[in-house]
Amino acid sequence: MTMRSGEKLAVHGGNPVRKEPMPPRHLFGEEEKQAALALFDKSIETGEAFGYNGPEEEAYCNRFAAFLGGGYADAVNSGTSAIYVALRALEIEPFTEVIVPSVSDMGGVMPVPLMNCVPVPADCAPGTYNMGPEQVEQAISERTSAIVVAHIAGIPVDMEPIMQLARARGIKVVEDCAQAHGARYQGEYVGTFGDVAAFSTMSGKHHATAAQGGVVYTRSQSLYWKSRQCSDRGKPFGLEGIESNVTCSLNLNLNDLSAAVGLVQLEKLPGMLDRIRRVARQVIERCAPLQAVSIDQGPPDTENAFWFMVCRLDPAKVTCGLDEFVGALRAEGLPFSAHYTTPFTQHAWFKNRAVFGSSGYPWMCPLYTGDPNRRYELPNWKANNDSLFLIKIHEGMAAREAEDIANALAKVEAAFLK
Repeated sequence: MTMRSGEKLAVHGGNPVRKEPMPPRHLFGEEEKQAALALFDKSIETGEAFGYNGPEEEAYCNRFAAFLGGGYADAVNSGTSAIYVALRALEIEPFTEVIVPSVSDMGGVMPVPLMNCVPVPADCAPGTYNMGPEQVEQAISERTSAIVVAHIAGIPVDMEPIMQLARARGIKVVEDCAQAHGARYQGEYVGTFGDVAAFSTMSGKHHATAAQGGVVYTRSQSLYWKSRQCSDRGKPFGLEGIESNVTCSLNLNLNDLSAAVGLVQLEKLPGMLDRIRRVARQVIERCAPLQAVSIDQGPPDTENAFWFMVCRLDPAKVTCGLDEFVGALRAEGLPFSAHYTTPFTQHAWFKNRAVFGSSGYPWMCPLYTGDPNRRYELPNWKANNDSLFLIKIHEGMAAREAEDIANALAKVEAAFLK
């Protein structure tokens, strides 16, 4: 690492570490374009419109399941829909409680009240955006019917003790792997530990089915058929001799055009992950001497997918707060951010119970036996919010970007170190 001790910070008029923008991802290329054109050519030649549940979508789902080591995959139109379908497939009862991450995209939480279940946040574990086993256990009650575990930033959650807690109590587990394609825990891919998993395949994720998409994954054939039913208006998939729709649900299907793009993207995914991890390793190695900054790599025996890098600042070792520290990093030309997101408990829809008109349901329904006005203290999130910051890395970056990220961290730490 080129040490930056004593250099004048860019925020104070010095020369920035990096003057040009970070390189773009170039996520889609000629291969995806040709896959889409081939589908159009086939449609033009035959006169038949392409739709959904066709050969492209079937092939994509089969290949997605094979990537995870076998099982079953159902492609849907978003990661939010994948969470909704996964929970519906579990057939949890309304007005029960579902433990959810305190830090997550709102799409990973909102399906819970839309099912007339009450979302209960599990606090972050100390020093990470992920929930931990202790925080999950503290959130469990006699009303808990399911746990949604999100692997935030591609960092695997410590799944084994959470699964032990859930199995001992007969609680179902959904893994939210929207940000964690290809991450591993104890040698196995995340998404293979819970009863069912949900992935997002929108264009910001590790691989994409064009602009939007998602996948419901399970190793249970019965849950797979229930997922298919719940993602397509209750059609009787997996049931012989039944012609009527068997449950009430929505049309949440993906489509063959998106699946054709997804097939190409799945082929590219291992290489994408290799390039992302190479950049991350270079940053981590170069930042090892730092005293106030460290990188969250997850629990032992895990392999991070690095949807973004989570950095920790030790406030006791610097003379500034997190915002000033990150502001100085940004002035060096690096796109660092502080305060990833706020817990859903702080959002208006949760505070105002704005789900089903003015009813206040599911919280205010007499069938819910918990405290509808319960307040949730999230002390670990509050501490993390003053110490964690992040930077997005992707497969379009290389050694130059890793060096600039590390140099900026070293330069700013040196300026503020006590």
